[in-house]
Amino acid sequence: MWTQENRAWYDRSKLRYPSDLTDEEWALIRTLIPPAKPGGNKRTVEVRAVVNGVMYILSTGCQWAA
Repeated sequence: MWTQENRAWYDRSKLRYPSDLTDEEWALIRTLIPPAKPGGNKRTVEVRAVVNGVMYILSTGCQWAA
């Protein structure tokens, strides 16, 4: 149930997209992503941005209006 006390916890208006991860959410899942393997090329992408992209597709279904 929405109350004034918990409304701020779910506020996503300061994020670029509502599907983006907050810092607290990212702190929970970043430990689940394995580090880059030694040798070879270094990662050239920000893993958080990739996860945000996946969350965007999962939440919007890539609608035309979105």
